[in-house]
Amino acid sequence: MDNLTPSQPDSEQDSHLSNMDESINAEFTVARNIILAMKKELAKVIVGQDDVIDQTLLCFIAAGHALVEGVPGLGKTLLVRSLAQAVSGKFNRIQFTPDLMPSDVSGHAMFNKQSENFVIRRGPVFCNLLLADEINRAPAKTQSALLEAMQENQVTVEGQSLSLPTPFMVMATQNPLEHEGTYPLPEAQLDRFLMHIWVDYPSEDEEIALSKRLSGHVGDTLDVSQINPVIDLEKVSKLQSLLAQMEVDEAIHNYAVRVVRATRDWHGIQVGAGPRGSLSVLRVAKAYALMQGRSFVIPDDIKVMAVPVLRHRIRLTAELEIEGISPAQVIEELLQTVEAPRL
Repeated sequence: MDNLTPSQPDSEQDSHLSNMDESINAEFTVARNIILAMKKELAKVIVGQDDVIDQTLLCFIAAGHALVEGVPGLGKTLLVRSLAQAVSGKFNRIQFTPDLMPSDVSGHAMFNKQSENFVIRRGPVFCNLLLADEINRAPAKTQSALLEAMQENQVTVEGQSLSLPTPFMVMATQNPLEHEGTYPLPEAQLDRFLMHIWVDYPSEDEEIALSKRLSGHVGDTLDVSQINPVIDLEKVSKLQSLLAQMEVDEAIHNYAVRVVRATRDWHGIQVGAGPRGSLSVLRVAKAYALMQGRSFVIPDDIKVMAVPVLRHRIRLTAELEIEGISPAQVIEELLQTVEAPRL
């Protein structure tokens, strides 16, 4: 049966599709320029640590949360404050301690004598970028309050569910050297972190540059006021939603799933990554492709992002831990074995 709707001539259809492609490509180009501008602003106060800056931005663009690990004094707090300044967002910091209560995170009800009723006093979690410093020093009961915020973008205070601002990102820090007085993070909470970012010592040249930069400051803290806002919060949400429009070939989906499934029966891995692992790899790979100026994902995007996305989702056997083998090394070995598609 003939189509009742008259069709456009092929030349008109081709022209229409070409205009659509140009519009989409222009949108991705603008988004990439914004990301590069944010990176340039962060570099004003963060000396070196290019990989850390990139991974933090990728996690933020992908609307995820980051677990940051590194020794004290490497600028983790400064990084989060700088990102908040660059996106015109609100920054809060919580120092996790063994006596920290869930209400210290989410808030509590207090009696107002003037109105003679209870009002909700919102906790520090109500912000755009939250630094959860030394998160593993708080007991599981307190960590669960943050888990609800990360998982559902809301908190419950006195039985009342309160939505958190958008965008909302948690950057939680751990100190790898201090193990006494710490509580291991539940696997459910570890899985909620999109990325595990490792902050290493700067190079000698970078440390010299940092020393010179701080020579004209009072104390040892760089001022984030020199960072210019690049984007407002409303546009951040649009930037995050842009990833949903990115093209992902079926072969890329299959490759990400095969990489994650390989962690479940790989020698030396006691517990492999769950299904959220493959979803997370694809999310961050899209953000990485966008940072590279592409509107589609290639296999190398999966390879580059696999380590920071998966290393906190696997648990090595005791034998490998005794030998000093890291999860990153195991994942790198795994990536060399899992065949990547040719697009």
